[in-house]
Amino acid sequence: MLDRKFIVENAEAVKTNCANRGVGADVARFVQLEADRKARQVEIEERNRRANEVSKSIGLAADPADREARKEEGRRLRQEVADIKAELDEIETQQAAIQAMIPNMSHPDAPIGADDAANLEIALGKTPLPKFDFPPLDHVDLGERLGLFNFEAGARVTGAGFYFLSNEAVLLELALQHFAVTTLMREGFTPMTTPDLARNDVLQGVGFIPRGPETQIYSIEDTNLSLIATAEITLGGLLAPGQAVDAERLPIKLCGISHCFRTEAGAAGRASRGLYRVHQFTKVEMFAFTLPEQSDAMHQHLLDMECRLFDVLEIPYRVVDTATGDLGGPAYRKYDLEAWMPGRGGYGEVTSTSNCTDYQARRLDARYKVKGEKGTHFVHTLNGTAVAISRALIAILENNQQADGSVVVPKVLRPLVGKDRIEPKG
Repeated sequence: MLDRKFIVENAEAVKTNCANRGVGADVARFVQLEADRKARQVEIEERNRRANEVSKSIGLAADPADREARKEEGRRLRQEVADIKAELDEIETQQAAIQAMIPNMSHPDAPIGADDAANLEIALGKTPLPKFDFPPLDHVDLGERLGLFNFEAGARVTGAGFYFLSNEAVLLELALQHFAVTTLMREGFTPMTTPDLARNDVLQGVGFIPRGPETQIYSIEDTNLSLIATAEITLGGLLAPGQAVDAERLPIKLCGISHCFRTEAGAAGRASRGLYRVHQFTKVEMFAFTLPEQSDAMHQHLLDMECRLFDVLEIPYRVVDTATGDLGGPAYRKYDLEAWMPGRGGYGEVTSTSNCTDYQARRLDARYKVKGEKGTHFVHTLNGTAVAISRALIAILENNQQADGSVVVPKVLRPLVGKDRIEPKG
């Protein structure tokens, strides 16, 4: 979250940022509540001071009636403190609700716009778009011919939006995980597997809404746990609550393998069919804790890693600078990598990377300490998708399909898959 003092001192900039991001947080109300909060604190301090003076004076009163009057005044002052404290608690509750809705500030260079239509293309990958001399199929039709997916069985067993992977699709998933993790390890990332569940306070700290009509999260009934939507949640929770890491250890670069669970409420249409929007998938996620002055360079590093992975996979893609209205609440700046998907005749998002500055760290109370200095400071947090398996499979299959119905396996994955080409089954 944004610092309370920052919001008050930069109220107009915060209001403008909320408008640019399509968020209806009542910043003016927050500022008024802050003034009310300070006034109540002054009142409490004054009454406590007076109550202490009265308490000390009771023993000095010679007259019993005077002593009783002073005791009564002390009781009255303490009751007033309790009443004002109740008002203060209500003010702070209202403030916290507004503060939680206020998004991170946006990078000055982030495109201003209401949605992804305002995203700005800033780069293209090394691999050109494929040229087919036949009508290309989408991954659903390809998968059926190649025996790779079973959406019908997934729907019967679990529900719409779930699926089985079969045959070479399983080998591709394992190969993509291995390729991503080993590439990241060579760049100093520590590999981790993470829990598939997290406490709701950790989800909220990272910026996800565990419950309610707007949630994309599956919550576990009668518990304080939810299924994670990304390993960003569990990796971000490593320093929560109130953990402080030595500044000399930063930056810390992690890559987490996890299942991801999303309700994908409202998703529909041809562009979302098949593996593009599903309720469960496997992902390798990059995450970093940094010093404040390190986060911009780390953000570029995470983007470079995403580009390197898809360049080596020989997948055509473009990089877009995400518009303010399409940023998640915690993100200061976000880049999306969109792969070319011939089945839809356009680009589809396959990775994203965000610099969240200290927004998540304030909510998680994740800090660093400097040797020889008193106190602690909030770390900066960053995240980036290395490979989301389901969408990577779409890009691999659709871009490498051949006229005979087969699919060529990317060179870097062939030793792991054990073959150069996936052939139709029967």
